Amino acid sequence: MTDTASPRNERARFELTRFERPSAISFLGYVLGLVIIFWCLAGAGFSLEKVASSPPRFADFAARAFPPNLDPQVLSRLSWKMVETLQIAVAGAVIGVILSVPVALLAAKGLIAGPWVNQIVRTGLSFIRAVPDIAWALVFVVAVGLGPFAGMLAIVIDTIGFCGRFFADDMEATDKGPAESLTATGARKLDVVACATIPGSLPAFISTSLFALEKAVRSSTILGLVGAGGIGIELKVGFDLFDYPTAMTVILMIAVVVIGIELVSGWARTKIIGEQR
Repeated sequence: MTDTASPRNERARFELTRFERPSAISFLGYVLGLVIIFWCLAGAGFSLEKVASSPPRFADFAARAFPPNLDPQVLSRLSWKMVETLQIAVAGAVIGVILSVPVALLAAKGLIAGPWVNQIVRTGLSFIRAVPDIAWALVFVVAVGLGPFAGMLAIVIDTIGFCGRFFADDMEATDKGPAESLTATGARKLDVVACATIPGSLPAFISTSLFALEKAVRSSTILGLVGAGGIGIELKVGFDLFDYPTAMTVILMIAVVVIGIELVSGWARTKIIGEQR
């Protein structure tokens, strides 16, 4: 007697289902998806000829960029610019995270604001996320002038858009039991949020904040391209003057700092959230 529930029969039924002939509508959907992909490739200027001819050019760049410029004066100047970059990132991320909490309270459904306020704030956060951080840097360069302050303000706005959305979602997903218990005792909405919702969301807040710091560090490295301070201006000058060894030094410094921040952030996330769990 054949065992119809054997792993071989189960696998055969799965394969039959997996390779089942698609319906006409599904087939048209697949064709439309392929058309969209090829249309996007055409709009992006994809060229196999350029791909094939790029290795010699990249090899030429690598030959002119290596070894990196390790002149002590150059390293000293770049190091100070990298410190400025970290200052922009940390200051902007910290202020952005702090301001994200009240914004998220207005965006979270069923906490302290009505549906209209929730929708308006969420739309505003979507608009902030839709605008690239380098575009915000350009706006603030016009508003406050060249320099790191414009970059810091751009990081603040970008962090609010990032953390505000996730903080709101985290508070909406928090266990409702403690909040309902406090509400039953007659506690005000703000008391419920402060004593139940925010403490319950704190591990998620910490994780999101650390991700926001990583994002801020990566963003701040290129804000100098538009005059918003940091090491990005050194990268632009290096390429503009065909000083590829210095440009390579900047690229390597950015890579080391960003990877280091990610490692430290991951370690801190594990330690802090692990302790709270």
